[in-house]
Amino acid sequence: MKNGDGVAIYVWVVPGVHKPGISGLHGEKVRVRVGAPPEGGRANKEVADLLTSALGVKVEHTRGMKGRAKVFVAADIDVEDAARRLGAH
Repeated sequence: MKNGDGVAIYVWVVPGVHKPGISGLHGEKVRVRVGAPPEGGRANKEVADLLTSALGVKVEHTRGMKGRAKVFVAADIDVEDAARRLGAH
């Protein structure tokens, strides 16, 4: 979804896994598996790092500091390219 600041990426986080990565969709959210536990913002940081790597642009965590549902915003990328790079097309 495009917003004024960039492309909003709705994420469903699965923390504490052995094989981190972006693993398809969870409903309409991108499922991101991380090795970090959900303590002290470590899982959120790992999600941001994985999204940045996959998209090739910086992302900002904007909503959902706690819980599995989160929103990140990526600037300098269009919706179609972001969906393709995340496997969510």
